[in-house]
Amino acid sequence: MADAVSPLRRSPGRPTWVRTRKGRPQLMLSRRPRRRLGALGRCGRRRLRRRLLQAQAAGADWSEGACPGARAETPRRPKAAAPSPVPSPAPRPLPGPLPAPAPSAPSTVPIPPVRAAGPGRVLLLLPADQGFTFSGICRMTCLYGQVEVLGFVINQGQPAHDIFSAYTHSYLTINAVHYSMPEKSKKDIKREARALLRAHLNLEDRSWAMKNFSPLCSIVLLERLKSTTVNFITSHPGSSAIFEQESTSQVTAECLVLRSVGIKREKRKKGLQLTASTLSALEELVSASCEEADGCPVILVCGPQDVGKSTFNRYLINQLLNSVSCIDYLECDMGQTEFTPPGCVSLLNITEPVLGPPYTHQRTPQKMVYYGKPSCKNNYENYIDIIKYVFNAYKREAPLIVNTMGWVTDEGLLLLIDLIRLLSPSHVVQFSSAQNKQMPNLSPDYVDDTDGLYTKSKSRVRKRGFPLPEFTDSLEFADEEKDSPVLFTGHKLLRVNSEFSFRKTPRNRDSHNRIFRDLTVLAYLAQLLPPVPKPLRPLHGLTPYQVPFNAVALRVTHSDVAPTHILYAVNASWLGLCRILDDVRGYARGPILLAQTPICDCVGFGLCRGIDMEKRLYHILTPVPPEELRSVNCLLVGAISIPQCVFTSQRGLEGTIPYVTTDYNFKLPGASEKIGVRNTEKEKLPKGKQHPRSKFHRKMKFLKERDASSQLNCGGAGGVSGRGGEARSPQPCSPPCSS
Repeated sequence: MADAVSPLRRSPGRPTWVRTRKGRPQLMLSRRPRRRLGALGRCGRRRLRRRLLQAQAAGADWSEGACPGARAETPRRPKAAAPSPVPSPAPRPLPGPLPAPAPSAPSTVPIPPVRAAGPGRVLLLLPADQGFTFSGICRMTCLYGQVEVLGFVINQGQPAHDIFSAYTHSYLTINAVHYSMPEKSKKDIKREARALLRAHLNLEDRSWAMKNFSPLCSIVLLERLKSTTVNFITSHPGSSAIFEQESTSQVTAECLVLRSVGIKREKRKKGLQLTASTLSALEELVSASCEEADGCPVILVCGPQDVGKSTFNRYLINQLLNSVSCIDYLECDMGQTEFTPPGCVSLLNITEPVLGPPYTHQRTPQKMVYYGKPSCKNNYENYIDIIKYVFNAYKREAPLIVNTMGWVTDEGLLLLIDLIRLLSPSHVVQFSSAQNKQMPNLSPDYVDDTDGLYTKSKSRVRKRGFPLPEFTDSLEFADEEKDSPVLFTGHKLLRVNSEFSFRKTPRNRDSHNRIFRDLTVLAYLAQLLPPVPKPLRPLHGLTPYQVPFNAVALRVTHSDVAPTHILYAVNASWLGLCRILDDVRGYARGPILLAQTPICDCVGFGLCRGIDMEKRLYHILTPVPPEELRSVNCLLVGAISIPQCVFTSQRGLEGTIPYVTTDYNFKLPGASEKIGVRNTEKEKLPKGKQHPRSKFHRKMKFLKERDASSQLNCGGAGGVSGRGGEARSPQPCSPPCSS
């Protein structure tokens, strides 16, 4: 009787609910006991869950601290017949009551698919035909097996690859690929895999991998990526969240492990999804490129805007690199370039896979011409001449992929027909979607019977092709082939039905494209900075090149500027560093002005940091090596503007920010509110109809408004220092923005 009464005795100052709470099974976080006993609130429960998961990730067993007596009093439920199909590192607290695990039963928690392998390192084990979709950036090494990322197959023993899965584009997926198994026993295969892992993992991590090893699985090591380009882009306001992962309300042990690397698991449906027609076109193009007879096909990709042409090109490049050593790429879309800053027509030789958005893989082209604008409207003939000039450098030693503009209506369609006739592709990949059905099928018969802007249709019937004598000089042929007329065969049309969904509308398309162009310019400017682990330096802290006035010629490509204001247009502007055939030496003082825009080679780009009027020098920042700069004798100024954050967010500035003004004179010759904005025709919307802004646009607007409270808006380039040292009026060719 005494034993039955003793639990009811109360000690002074000890609440009843505290003793009752201690007698309950620990980690009992259901709603009903919490309301009755007042145990944990919402924030307290989340904090407790986070601490328990951190302890689980560190290797501690939090279930050992449970009260055995309380567990014995809790009614037990029979175990389920089938285990849960989704493995979890720890039992997840749910709103409903859960049974407490029996103390005598062994732990049956399944092994999670990821494991921390040290600071900033995660070990990922992928069974056959399974994938891992993620957001963020990391460096991936395939330790055993074979995986595929964006069409590129990575085998064991290959060097590490940097992967960029940014939220501005479709998330990437690491897929385990079937590979041929040698005729060995499972014990020998494990011994071979253990030997491959010994150089990268410690004994404990190797034991975990071998415990969960299967003959067809792939073992991947993910490491935190440190890149100067990423650090420079994220250091500017509005771009700091490009590579960050969105916060989640449910924090699991796997989330904590992956967060140490800088990535986050995403749903498979958020990754890149390819349609059946896309896979069929890729298979046929890869097969045509691997044939010995037609080993150098010319593949032209066309279609409306926002249907996935650039994503298809990246996937095709990676697929071809699995079979051939290099790919040639002709960029004809100056508004959304892939490997260079915007406003260029370029030819590149690609030897490395493309595993990210354009602003993560800037390359040096073989040949490049700076057009100066993101669109070729109102100057089509110059655009065609530039493409001819660049295409002349193609040697037909590797497959060529031609990227075209998304403008496929009116003059844009006629211009595309001219390109098909001039470049004579062997395959034309035409994209179509349910939202864009106005584009006709570009079959050989349609192209043959339709007039372009500068080429005429052929009315006579041909059996094999059509001659283009006016384009003979643009290609290189053997001596025995030059006597005969050039005969191009008709192309093969591949239709691709795109289900690519992106909520771009005529209302927000320009803002999206401008953001992507700014990110590309920032990525190019990041080449000025020293590599990691050295800290970032502000651009005003770098030493510029000094270029005399009489050493280079000047030309503003997009607008007519009075000679008295030409230096205002050059100062604090984006410059194309070009070389022309004319000799500009011999002029005493300068500046030297060109009457027409030349079609010439562009070796790179730079930023005019300032102009010294006393010494008559341009101060230019550029990542182009000095041996290439010795041949530069022309500076081209176009409509491609420097991002405003470059002027307003440089660290270490005190007082008045250079090149930022609130007093802008629009009456100066060449001044315009629309300089730097892509010249596209706005579609007139019916009254009362407004397109909803996308999530990407809302997020970028929020980031910019958040930083604008403490930053001044950029008003274009600043003043040119005169002889007396005082600042003059701002340059007239930058996009104005009054603060």
